[in-house]
Amino acid sequence: MAFEKTPGWLDWYAGPSKPSFRVPVGAVDAHCHVFGPGGAFPFAPERKYTPCDASKQQLYDLRDYLGFARNVVVQATCHGADNRAMVDALLHSGGKARGIATVRRDVADADLHAMHAAGVRGVRFNFVKRLVDFTPKDELLEIAGRIAKLGWHIVIYFESVDLPELWDFFTALPTTVVVDHMGRPDVAKPIDGPEFALFLQFMAQHPNVWSKVSCPERLSISGPPALNGEQNSYRDVIPFARRIVETFPDRVLWGTDWPHPNLKDHMPDDGLLVDFIPHIATTPDLRHKLLVDNPMRLYWPDETGE
Repeated sequence: MAFEKTPGWLDWYAGPSKPSFRVPVGAVDAHCHVFGPGGAFPFAPERKYTPCDASKQQLYDLRDYLGFARNVVVQATCHGADNRAMVDALLHSGGKARGIATVRRDVADADLHAMHAAGVRGVRFNFVKRLVDFTPKDELLEIAGRIAKLGWHIVIYFESVDLPELWDFFTALPTTVVVDHMGRPDVAKPIDGPEFALFLQFMAQHPNVWSKVSCPERLSISGPPALNGEQNSYRDVIPFARRIVETFPDRVLWGTDWPHPNLKDHMPDDGLLVDFIPHIATTPDLRHKLLVDNPMRLYWPDETGE
């Protein structure tokens, strides 16, 4: 079935630079997606956007090129609760990928167990209103209780201004909770201001909460080198990510977010995104925790890494 991309859609950057920073052996790209291909895995009728194709093989080629060993493939909102494309990527990864699914209340236990066998280890709850329709919280809590029995965790995606109203729900979740992209802080506001302080408090008071220090290209106002004329990409995001890495070194993850859905002003060079890592994890020990120890503990707990 043919699909027309959303007007103005930016395709992923096909010629990434080779990173100057060499990631440690066994590093995990802990946040990425596959889109379709639409001819094999149709996009959801209720989707808010129609992307370009971004296949599992293209994802794994990028993994190898950037020097990573493994991936965590997060269900893309354009596929809704049809997890077939994500599961197919896991099944063809040779054990080098885990997955995060999107499920609804009516998902069968047999389907959850089949996804677990394929490598799924969590579900994602999305609270970004422009991307998804609202799901009642009682339904999400019911799902959370079911997936907790499998040892899965919950990934939450929200924007920082919404944390106060979501706080009670998040803190009631019965699993490890992983926050996407630092809760999307407004990096134009002070790092020591009340909004980011609340997020740090959220992590400090709840040791089951982790954070991905990913997606500077989504958060930055200064932008990449091509836009800001400086060597360091996304310099305004660095203090926020570094603060989280240094404060909670055992509860942070990093990912490319390839193929970077719904960006409006530029498509990032994935090689430059890798070169962002040493600016936020400034010692070899912090980098190893961020890229190897933490994701392996969460997604491959029975293995010690490569």
